Amino acid sequence: MASTILRLDDKRSRAFHALGFLSLMLLMQNCAARQFQVSWSVPSNNSTLNQWAEKNRFQTGDSLVFKYSSGQDSVLEVTKDAYDNCSTEVPLAKFTDGHTVFTFNHSGPFYFISGSKDNCLKSEKLIVVVLADRSNSSSKTNDTTPPSPSPSNSTDMITPAPAPADENSPPAGPVDINPTPAPEAPPSTASSTFISLINSIGALAAASSLLLAF
Repeated sequence: MASTILRLDDKRSRAFHALGFLSLMLLMQNCAARQFQVSWSVPSNNSTLNQWAEKNRFQTGDSLVFKYSSGQDSVLEVTKDAYDNCSTEVPLAKFTDGHTVFTFNHSGPFYFISGSKDNCLKSEKLIVVVLADRSNSSSKTNDTTPPSPSPSNSTDMITPAPAPADENSPPAGPVDINPTPAPEAPPSTASSTFISLINSIGALAAASSLLLAF
């Protein structure tokens, strides 16, 4: 009787470990993106916000969290020209809530300046260069060869024009011009991510069912 109870406890313990491991994997998938805190103010020393940005690695899906006094300052996303000239007139986006979360939705440079031109002139400005996403899917292109044009008539065989007569030349025959089909495009990253998530959820459900069975 005691040995049976011990075996059941051991099985329950293994099921709990499996469930915990699957939960950890799902949590890691959801926490892949990172948040970077930005103290949005005029730099008080020789260091600049850009020096801080150069020491970090930003990728698609990461976020900047700007912290500043609402009503006294703001964050503007601008073009490169507006950044260089501290032009605040026509920003791409403006934020004034004091706790701005800006998520990078594509790779490339992003430019931010203070809504106060005087603050911008005092180096309250930031350039962030975002790398491609972690799967590198955005840096890959479908380099497939386009299919050959289809023949102008209904038959797949054409006879070439006769070549000059030559005793040693073999007789000319029909030429097959069936186009080689283009390779199938690889599945998209979104589909692969979705399938991976479904598999993880299925494994989690299976572990939960095993736990309930005991």
